[in-house]
Amino acid sequence: MKYLKKIIPFAVSIFFVILFCYTTISKVLDFENFQVQISKSPLLNGSLQFLPYTIIIVEVLIAGLLCYRKTRNIGLLGSFVLMLLFTGYIVLILSTSNNLPCSCGGILEKMSWHQHLYFNIGCVILSVIGLGLNLRYSRPAE
Repeated sequence: MKYLKKIIPFAVSIFFVILFCYTTISKVLDFENFQVQISKSPLLNGSLQFLPYTIIIVEVLIAGLLCYRKTRNIGLLGSFVLMLLFTGYIVLILSTSNNLPCSCGGILEKMSWHQHLYFNIGCVILSVIGLGLNLRYSRPAE
């Protein structure tokens, strides 16, 4: 059982590495569309021209942190914060706007806003589980 508790944070990390790399590649390959979709959001200030670049850089940075055992806690914490921010944004979109394009990239762009909300809530929960187990079981034996 303890082995399973050590493997879960690794599996969660792999999931987020794949997720962030996939969405980042999708955004980079269609960067112009990504910028346009973000600029259409009524919740984001149109003058935030750096935001598409920032999102891509943060996703790549977090994916990199998740790849190494020594930085996995920071990466899982970063995954939690990023997914929490994305989830909060979706909640605001659902409560204030209609029919906005999703700027997520790739197959995630095909989800409805409600489907995306459920997916993101699942990711937030997954990051909490991964971080909690990693903090508890990744310490060297004393």
